[in-house]
Amino acid sequence: MADRSLRGIRLGASSLQSEEGVVFHERANHTYVCTQCGRETVMTFAADAELPEAWECRTCGAEAVLRVGDTVVEVDHSGDKVARTHWDMLLERRTVPELEELLEERLALLRSRRGGDASRLSA
Repeated sequence: MADRSLRGIRLGASSLQSEEGVVFHERANHTYVCTQCGRETVMTFAADAELPEAWECRTCGAEAVLRVGDTVVEVDHSGDKVARTHWDMLLERRTVPELEELLEERLALLRSRRGGDASRLSA
């Protein structure tokens, strides 16, 4: 029975659903201007969507800012987090003199091991 109902239909090639009765949401186009190369990118968003102030430029990957009318939006980067390095996190826990002292202790330990291993090798 299933063989008969699928006869003549290419599976996966076309949808059996129709768009009858579907109401599409309103859309609006917004322009973003790249701060590096000056390229304009037009993006389509839902009419009631909250627009991002910045977008990544498709050409160079730099920041593109939203253009409203003839002016571009000023993007506030004061709340952006700066990536902390391992050195920054280490300095939060120890001071530089403490780190120098630890380094000297570890170097002395390594030197004593190396000296001990060399004496065993020569014997």
